[in-house]
Order: sequence, then C-alpha cells, then structure tokens
Amino acid sequence: MANSDTTMSNGPNPSNGNSTDVAATNGASESTVAPGLSADEMALYDRQIRLWGAKAQEQIRKAKVLLVSLRAVGTEIAKNLTLAGIQELTIIDNEEVTEDDIFGAQFFLRKEDVGKPRAEAAAPRIQELNPRVAVKSGGNLQDLLMKATTDPTYWTQFNCVIACDHDIMTLSSINIAARVALRPFYAAGIHGFYGYIFADLIAHEFVVEREKPNRETAIAPETLTRSVVSVTTRKENNGKTTEIVKKAEMYCPLLLANTAPLPVEITSNRRKLKTVPPLLPCLRALFDFQRESNRLPDVNKEDITRFTELVKQKTAELALPLDTLNGEFLKSFIQNIGAEINPTAAFVGGRLSEDVINVLGNREQPIQNFALFDGESVEGRILSLFSAPPELQPPGLAVYNAPLGNDVPLSNGALGTTHFGGNGTMDLSGSQQQNGLDSAPRLPDADPATANVRTIGNDNAESGPSGTAPSY
Repeated sequence: MANSDTTMSNGPNPSNGNSTDVAATNGASESTVAPGLSADEMALYDRQIRLWGAKAQEQIRKAKVLLVSLRAVGTEIAKNLTLAGIQELTIIDNEEVTEDDIFGAQFFLRKEDVGKPRAEAAAPRIQELNPRVAVKSGGNLQDLLMKATTDPTYWTQFNCVIACDHDIMTLSSINIAARVALRPFYAAGIHGFYGYIFADLIAHEFVVEREKPNRETAIAPETLTRSVVSVTTRKENNGKTTEIVKKAEMYCPLLLANTAPLPVEITSNRRKLKTVPPLLPCLRALFDFQRESNRLPDVNKEDITRFTELVKQKTAELALPLDTLNGEFLKSFIQNIGAEINPTAAFVGGRLSEDVINVLGNREQPIQNFALFDGESVEGRILSLFSAPPELQPPGLAVYNAPLGNDVPLSNGALGTTHFGGNGTMDLSGSQQQNGLDSAPRLPDADPATANVRTIGNDNAESGPSGTAPSY
C-alpha cells in the first residue's frame, strides 16, 4: 500500500517448525541467537524469525499493546498480533455482542455470546491462538477516555496503542493521550470495500538493510519528514556488501493530518494530482459528518445531501481536479458506509499489524501517515499528510519538549483549550533528545512569544518491505 509498488502480508503466521539455525531475510540479516528467546519460542516462531530476525522477535515478545474496539478490523489485528507473539494484548470494547456480530465479519464470537461485552466474550478464544500471550479485557471506552485527561501515566504501560472504527474526536482523544505518553498510535477503519490506516509514531527511528548501492548514501534529510541518521556496512559470506541505513521519521497527530494539505510534489504536478484517490475527500467528509451529527450518515435525502456537500468541500480544500470525484464512486461509498466485509478487514488489519510489528522491531519504512485502500478497484495508496503549524487555535493541540518522566497535566479534555497549557503553540526544536529525535512533551511553562518552532513539511512514504506478498 504505497505510492510505488509495495508488498504486504495479512499478518504473521508462526510455525511449529523446530529449526533455529536460520538467517533472517527481508532486511533483517542477523544471527538468530537472542538471549530473551527460549528454544521453544525459537521453534514456535521459526518462520517469522526467518523473515525479520531474532532481535526483532525479542522486541515483539516484550511488547504490550492496547487495542480499542473489536469489530472486524480489530478482530484481524488481535489475531495477527497474538500469533506474532507479543507479551500482552489489552482489549477495550464493552459493546454488547449482537446477532450482526455473529453473522458478520467476526470469528471469535459465538451465538451464546449475544448480550455479553464483546471483549470479554472474545478474549478466551483469542488467548487459545497463543497461550504465551496474555489476552485480557481492559474495561470500557468511557473509562478509557476519562484516563486520557486524568491519568496520563496509564498509557505508559503500553508499547503501542491502536484504535479502530471510532469517530475522529474519540480517535483524537486517544491519539493525544498516547502522544503525551510518547507511545506510537494507529487508527483504522473500514466501510465495506473501503478502508484506511493512520499512523502517528511521534518520532521514530528504523533500520533498512539492503545491498550496497553504487552511489553512496548521504547522511542528510531525504524528505521534509524523513532523514538518514547513520549508514554502516557489513560484508556477507557471499562476498556482497550489505548497507545498514538508520532513518528517522517525524509525525503529526490525527487532527492536524486530517486538515493537512497534500504534499507540494503532488499539488505541483497535475499528473500526480489526478492519481489522488476520491476516497480521501470522502473519508474527511465522513469525519466531519460524524463530528457534526455524532453518527454515521443514513441513506436518506437529508443526510446524503449534507454528506455530498462535505465531500465537495473537502475536494476543493485539497485542490483536487473536478473530475476526481464522480457520482458513481460517491454512490458506492455511501452504500458501503458502516458495512464490514471480511476481505477488507483482513487486508487493512493485516497491513496495520505488519506495520506495528516493523515499528516494534525498528525495521523498515513505516506508514507515513495515511494509508487508503479501495477494495473495488483493488488499489492502495499511502499519502503523507503532515502539518506542523506554529500556532493552533482552540480546540488546540500543543506538543512541548521536556525531559522524559515529567507529568503533563491535562484539563478541559484531551482536545480542550488548556491541553498542555492551552497557549496554542508548538515547539519542536531546542529540546531534550531521545535517540537523536525531539520527542518528549514539555511542561506548560514556555513563553508562547518566544517559542521556537520548526515547521516540517510532508512527503510520500517510501515503499515497505519486499518479499512478503504480491504487490497491488
């Protein structure tokens, strides 16, 4: 799912093989000896260790993941991460199981579960996939959203936070809470044949291994969000030289990404502008409709008229050609809103799971930052929708830089005007460093008049890892 050919898998699949004398592939060439992995674990995860290496598998084994929502996409993610062998999966979904769940895109629920909280009903069956993973229900969404404003330390226990199938305000509240705790955040959702993934990794370093090219790789910015941090080489037994490139990527929260313009390299090129999928303005319009009405649009004249107005508005805001959106696509999208289809859920859930696994192992180029999937045309696209303005008007988001471990007080909600002090400024420079990146939130004692702001632009994401599945 990328601007260029990209490959992906529908989630990891541990093997019961017993070979441990293997060499990782896909840019993870390394010894499989890892002090934290037992012989049984080496055997159980043999196939995926061959793919991404024992060091990455050890990082995955230590990971604790929070998953908010166990509808179709969440179900796929829960399956994939449990099979991958993370340490702990906490699921938040207190909605009651309905008959639609049983006969829909769910496969962890049974008829006798109708009326039970969804996470509690599914957790034991998810646990059966991999007894080495602790799978548990973590309570209800209302309490979680309360923790977003009252208990910032709650989020630090997780290595990654994932939220699916919620409105943009709920997703943004969870996003900001994860950002305060310096934890990677993913959002995802599907509507019939259509789906999306959003990633906010705040500041992320990763390693790409490849055969050394003829041209030397420069330690310098590659795009306005991505830079090469270091370059080393390794001589292989076959005489070839492997280049090990460490890169750093900067991200922005969902509310900013949702209003960010397209990258200038797209808007300045009419041919590229014509390739922007109509799914983008439709998703932005859907987010706005949910914010206005606190629900999805119904198939009635009033809702369809309002939704169509919003789509046209978003198309104009993105400066897209008039022929980007046609009546046939708009009709299809409206008909798909709220629907859950297994193939779409499997694809989106698999792609997100793959990215989470790579992020946990600090391997390969992650999604930056919106991935779109159109199941009708079987096309995917990653767009870098990055925005870091010097000033944010209420309801504002402000990310300050300060040493790790400081408590960041929140008030008036995760999206309120006093979030991080409420002065509406963003300081991304001159701060404490973590792994060479500006990453830690600062207590609200900065003077907005003297805040130093570094504006970071946007660019398309690199291709992902190869060799896992056919590209599309």
